[in-house]
Amino acid sequence: MYLEHFGLSEPPPNTGFYYGLPPHEEALEVLRWALEQGEGFIKVTGEVGTGKTLLCRKLLGELGSESRPVRCAWLPNPHLAPDELRAALAHELGMARQEGWELDLTDRLHRHLIALHQQGFRVVVLIDEAQALPDAALEAIRLFGNLETESSKLLQVVLFGQPELDSRLGQAHLRQRIGFSYALRPLRRDEARAYLEHRLQVSGYRGAPLFSAAANRLLWRSARGIPRLLNILAHKSLMLAYGKGVREVGRPLVREAVRDTADARGRRAPLWWGLGIGLLALLVWGASR
Repeated sequence: MYLEHFGLSEPPPNTGFYYGLPPHEEALEVLRWALEQGEGFIKVTGEVGTGKTLLCRKLLGELGSESRPVRCAWLPNPHLAPDELRAALAHELGMARQEGWELDLTDRLHRHLIALHQQGFRVVVLIDEAQALPDAALEAIRLFGNLETESSKLLQVVLFGQPELDSRLGQAHLRQRIGFSYALRPLRRDEARAYLEHRLQVSGYRGAPLFSAAANRLLWRSARGIPRLLNILAHKSLMLAYGKGVREVGRPLVREAVRDTADARGRRAPLWWGLGIGLLALLVWGASR
């Protein structure tokens, strides 16, 4: 759409770019340390769009070393009954499925975890969107904490979820299991600006800043420092700039993008405005063919 206009090789909102945002790096430090200390349960919370899943994948990709190998299980679908949760965990840990295995799966899991421990493996389970876990599944996860040797846990669980996960864990017997917690904070203004500049550079942009200082301030404030919302507003602002044939995004264009984005500063976009920017996108797409 606007790639050639701005000299980009690919769209900057590509979420495959891991920038190493300060909140993510801070969270990774806490997670690495807590896992190394052998904590059984660790919790990471953050608003929608703060990058919990990206952080989860980053952690998944870097766990383990030659001296301390790790077996990881990633459970991205939290809508599981206890039996389904145990089956998903068994599958992730490489257990062979056999007829009727559900009948003694907890026992089989326990024996498998002991075998992995004896082979020198740590086992780490990462659960995404954990606030959506049914109560029965949460209880099953709590019981995983009972699987241990005299000196260490057989299983370490990291829960990633939205802030409502805190209330889901409000019962004392669940809350007391959490050894470490981390709440992902929003980006500060200078971090948001550096983040946008990085994404543009990775996308091939070379030149003067595309967003004016006033535009950057409004982007950050309207997105409330949330990376996903920042991506959306920046993308819409660039699309509007291309539609108007300008090379710099100023505050007025960001203001238009904010008006079209329901989540920006809690505003609802009027129907006519949403239709207007949709028509603009179609016109821009047609012109670029």
